[in-house]
Amino acid sequence: MTESLSSSPCPARDFDVALLDLDGVVYIGHHVVAHADASIQQSRDLGMRMGFVTNNAARTPAEVADHLVELGIPAGAADVVTSSQAAAHLLRERLAPGDPVLAVGGPGIDRALEEFGLRPVRSLDERPRAVMQGFGRDVAWRDLAEASLAVRDGAYWVATNLDATFPIPGGRAPGNGMLVAAVAEASGRRPDAVAGKPHPPLMRESVERLGAQRPLVVGDRLDTDIEGANALGIASLLVLTGVTDIAQVLHAPPEHRPSLVSRDLRGLVDEHPLVERVDESVWQARQSRAEVRGDSIELTFGAMPNAWEDALRCACAAAWSGLAVRTDAAVAALQA
Repeated sequence: MTESLSSSPCPARDFDVALLDLDGVVYIGHHVVAHADASIQQSRDLGMRMGFVTNNAARTPAEVADHLVELGIPAGAADVVTSSQAAAHLLRERLAPGDPVLAVGGPGIDRALEEFGLRPVRSLDERPRAVMQGFGRDVAWRDLAEASLAVRDGAYWVATNLDATFPIPGGRAPGNGMLVAAVAEASGRRPDAVAGKPHPPLMRESVERLGAQRPLVVGDRLDTDIEGANALGIASLLVLTGVTDIAQVLHAPPEHRPSLVSRDLRGLVDEHPLVERVDESVWQARQSRAEVRGDSIELTFGAMPNAWEDALRCACAAAWSGLAVRTDAAVAALQA
């Protein structure tokens, strides 16, 4: 069982490529997450390359790169890897060039299928050999109905991802997982394959396309970004700017525990000190400490910069130690 986080004097120096999730990590809608742009530039200045890896299949890599540039973050289409590309790659391994695929989702679906030599279609009249389903803001009832009938008739079905929600300004919105669930309910079966995180295809596609030798997965979701990284033995950095909150981190099961954790993307350039177990009930990182008293975790915040993150790291170590502890006091202290 993992009891503690890893350490790093500077992740931007220790890893060659950051595989950055987008929604909730780099931006939320049309707004850059605080400190994201500066941290990305600082990491690049230190030699780290950026890969922008997203489960959101709606847009093409070029559209995603254009959006990043509009937000002040330099990027090109080759820097972006989407779950549509990973899903189309899976289908290309099963189908012949030019085979028709019922495309459900945004423009990213069509572009990825075309990239791999497959033909996106919209109707059962085209006799599709497979169905590729991803998120699209304009997906309608008819699209889901066509997909349900094709799947029920035996078409091979690949979902780009199963994210139930994604962050938008002011909260969360339904994601592709809910649309996939509708087709599954109507057709009576689940997808034959899923490309996006936490499933391996997107991670593998990203590492291959970006030529990463020492990749670092950076995300805001335990059940996609972090679980996917752990499944492939890739180091990960969790940032708390999106879906995951402090309580969820402390209660994370082993498969959802990140290698590193930070408030935001400044964690790419900040030091992540070693969390040391001082005795059976005390953990310390620099001047910050977590101590188990009775069944509660009590935190002490040091006077150094990044004392908050250090206290969080100590709290993770205490919570993940296997001791029967409550985390409410630690969560309250970190939220204060």
